[in-house]
Amino acid sequence: MRLLDAVLDVNQRRVAGDRNAWLGAEVEASLPLAALTCIDPRLNRLIPDMLGIADDKFVWLRNAGNIITGPLSTMMRSLAMACAIKGAREIAIVGHGDCLVGKTSAMELADRLRSFGVERSQLPANLAEFFGLFGDERQNVLRSVRTARVSPLIGPRVPVHGLWIDVDSGRLEWVINGYEGLETAAAAAGGSRRGIRFQV
Repeated sequence: MRLLDAVLDVNQRRVAGDRNAWLGAEVEASLPLAALTCIDPRLNRLIPDMLGIADDKFVWLRNAGNIITGPLSTMMRSLAMACAIKGAREIAIVGHGDCLVGKTSAMELADRLRSFGVERSQLPANLAEFFGLFGDERQNVLRSVRTARVSPLIGPRVPVHGLWIDVDSGRLEWVINGYEGLETAAAAAGGSRRGIRFQV
């Protein structure tokens, strides 16, 4: 069984009340998993518990809105290090319901920053682009996965998945199956050893 298939299976059981559901030995070789989530404190009680992964098998990266701003961004550097240094075999970008980043407009953000003494003139011209503001949580996950998948910092054999989690129930939803991205790219390459650009 593949790692994310097992994670979703365990998640269904945990949502149903089985607190003894954990990943088994059959996926041990695919761990650890690196995950990028939002900084929302409601996730503290859900992750990695609702994925059924032990703490020492989970590399947890966080930023406001689980946003990746570019293929060579600081967040991509951290994900690459999670794979190269911490040994992560797969990556999951995990968005969540009721995300305040997705509910905040550029104007509201400027007003809130001003209340902390940060004037608009001190901020970049395009606040939405700089802070990665978004309107749809799942579309934001899609965007981050696409950016990670085309990054030259992530090896072509590393699946990049997109997930969404309900902050009330802990239920996971697969937004992008990272295995399909790898399979599609491999088929398109026709077995070639040349470099491949992956698209999701």
